[in-house]
Amino acid sequence: MPHPLRAAALAAALVLPALAEAQTSPQPAARPPVTLQDWGSFHVGGREVVISGQPVREVLFSPGGVPARVDPNGTYMMGGMYAQYMIPSPQRGSVPMLMWHGGGLTGVTWETTPDGRPGWQSFFLRQGWHTIVSDAVERGRAGWTMIPDQTGGQPVFLTLDNPWERFRIGEGPGSFQRGTTYPGVQFPTDRESYRNFVRQNVPRFTTTDELTLEAYLALLDRVGPSVVVAHSQAGLFGWRAAQERPDRVRALVLVEPAAVGDPAKVAALRNIPVLMIYGDNIATDPRWPTIRGNGVRFAEAVRAAGGSVDVVDLPERGIRGNSHMVMMDRNSDEVAQLVQDWLAARGLWR
Repeated sequence: MPHPLRAAALAAALVLPALAEAQTSPQPAARPPVTLQDWGSFHVGGREVVISGQPVREVLFSPGGVPARVDPNGTYMMGGMYAQYMIPSPQRGSVPMLMWHGGGLTGVTWETTPDGRPGWQSFFLRQGWHTIVSDAVERGRAGWTMIPDQTGGQPVFLTLDNPWERFRIGEGPGSFQRGTTYPGVQFPTDRESYRNFVRQNVPRFTTTDELTLEAYLALLDRVGPSVVVAHSQAGLFGWRAAQERPDRVRALVLVEPAAVGDPAKVAALRNIPVLMIYGDNIATDPRWPTIRGNGVRFAEAVRAAGGSVDVVDLPERGIRGNSHMVMMDRNSDEVAQLVQDWLAARGLWR
């Protein structure tokens, strides 16, 4: 399988016409074509696990087929990660941009919004960034190996109303049933768009952080120095991967990070510029004031150790109505431009 960072271009460049976006976007497309030097995917990370002592059984794989003898004992691979890379021509980002999704989600977070607009992957690709969008352990195309004594628990699933209330689209319990939202919320709340978002939700474990961090570290080891853009649950892995591989992370962009790094290793972050972004309506949510407060205190600890952390509350910048899913909100390009300008100001874009 080709390495995602190989310098050789394809014999003929791949061109993605803007027309393809116009067919799915509710807004007129005025975007130029994107020329790709290369694109593809790979898997990385994982560990071998040996299972023994399980009974052999017969399984009918297809109706009308012949039963097959299945022996569940043996060596399994679990904890791998999927990554898709796109390399534009010309490149303007000084290093690749890794895009890490949140809990119960996949790399689709970055690809296309629920109402059909181009997502942050497209935005940054058009800025000349080599983007790498991943599906974390046990999500999407990363594979699924549900071995309870290895995963440590059962997966969590989301109901239809859970993201509406927990991701600050509607205010408080029962808002989904009432069909009410925060005033001016930017998330696309029409029936079909919201259900498109819920269709993306996948099972998540709350007990596989070690496996997931291992896979992200393997991704950094393969790709090399990168900008890491992490959302929600992945904020934990962004912080800790940067602490474990400070030479691999050139900058860390955390979009509403749900957790912090290791307090004992804040000094490892002193040479990594960090941008933390928070959306709107945090003060009225039952959970987010505490989550944000923990993040800000950790940022202060990093600064005290000599690091640089910029905390941006979007409403204070006049960017209002953002939900937890900032990159899917209707003003997502405006926030992406804020990130782009921040990266450029730190010499990571040429």
